[in-house]
Amino acid sequence: MSQFVSRLLITVAGVPVVLGLAYLGGWWLFGLALVATFVALHELYVMARGLRPLVLAGYAGALATLLGAQLGGPAWMIGGFVLTLLLAFLLYGIAETRQTATVTVSSTVLGTAWIALGIGHVLLLRSIPAHAQLIVLTVLIAVFADDTAAYLVGRLVGRHKLAPALSPGKTWEGLVAGTAAAVAVAFFALYQERETFLSIWQALVLGGVIAFAGAAGDLFESALKRDLGVKDSGQLLAGHGGMLDRIDALLFAAVASFYLVLAFGYA
Repeated sequence: MSQFVSRLLITVAGVPVVLGLAYLGGWWLFGLALVATFVALHELYVMARGLRPLVLAGYAGALATLLGAQLGGPAWMIGGFVLTLLLAFLLYGIAETRQTATVTVSSTVLGTAWIALGIGHVLLLRSIPAHAQLIVLTVLIAVFADDTAAYLVGRLVGRHKLAPALSPGKTWEGLVAGTAAAVAVAFFALYQERETFLSIWQALVLGGVIAFAGAAGDLFESALKRDLGVKDSGQLLAGHGGMLDRIDALLFAAVASFYLVLAFGYA
């Protein structure tokens, strides 16, 4: 089976499930977020096993971060995240590891900061006072459209490398196509609510922010994988690679989207 066909089948099967649980929200979305976070954390810690991350501290901190986002909002989410640092320090004191405290604790906290906080902001988007369903679905679909358009255009007509030192497969043509797709999704998804929620210009800005934040998230993961000497974070999703390969753009885009909506006065 070709990589393209594999990606297509997984997308057709997975996207409706993700969007359905995001639409339902509540503990349904929390369950999906928790599974995605734990799988992605596992992939990261396996890739970085030479750095000796304290995985128990990472998992516990991630759980606390997501619970904080679900139950108490941004302040509780940050409180849950800080727990990771405390647990990592305590576990390092009793763990038998040859790695330095700086490297071990940093690699542990990185997982929670990058993955759990990123997915936690999806939960925060789903809990804004008004239009929560609309905005979280818009962000998810825009990230998906951006990723898909960038992948297809990059493969078909991409000639100019975006950041060859980090990711040789990313192209400027793909970035332009992905940005256009994300902006179009945001425009059409939010158009009907332009008088009561985000205006047209705000929706267009949101689409652009999602695209550029998503591209940054993709490149961030590529930089880490190159540094750790791996091609994919895992093989869970076949043509998509691992879970982390699938959600890398969302981890940055969800954060940027939440604070942009907050700046517009709706969160």
